[in-house]
Amino acid sequence: MDKYALFKSFVLFTTSVHRVTHELTKDSRSASITQIQYKILEYIAVSQPVTPSEINDCMNMAMPNTSRELKKLSEKNLIEKIHDKEDRRKQLIRLSKGGQSMMNEAFAVIENRFLNRLQNASEEDIEEIERAINILQTKLFSD
Repeated sequence: MDKYALFKSFVLFTTSVHRVTHELTKDSRSASITQIQYKILEYIAVSQPVTPSEINDCMNMAMPNTSRELKKLSEKNLIEKIHDKEDRRKQLIRLSKGGQSMMNEAFAVIENRFLNRLQNASEEDIEEIERAINILQTKLFSD
């Protein structure tokens, strides 16, 4: 396969990933937070602790917008700001107990939807999917 054809396949694949991700996560967040706040909490949940700059980069937001959303999440007691032990000037963000609880509930909904998508998959299919995810993660999506 030439690299152009591979790229076209990649674009098609990522489009499908976005569509399925939307289907899995639709209405899984609490009504008390906005979609962008949910996305920030989701990123923190899988990457914590993170810096505001890392959140800013991942969310592709302007730093003032990131700071404003983090302040709102902090006021809702969904995140905690801690200082890096090695560099006290550096802030790290992690989920609070309430934020962790909220994300556990959202992930439970998403997991249920994911498992429903796999309900007709054979054990061999599931193993093949797992291998494919691992290959993509190590060869394409890792830093």
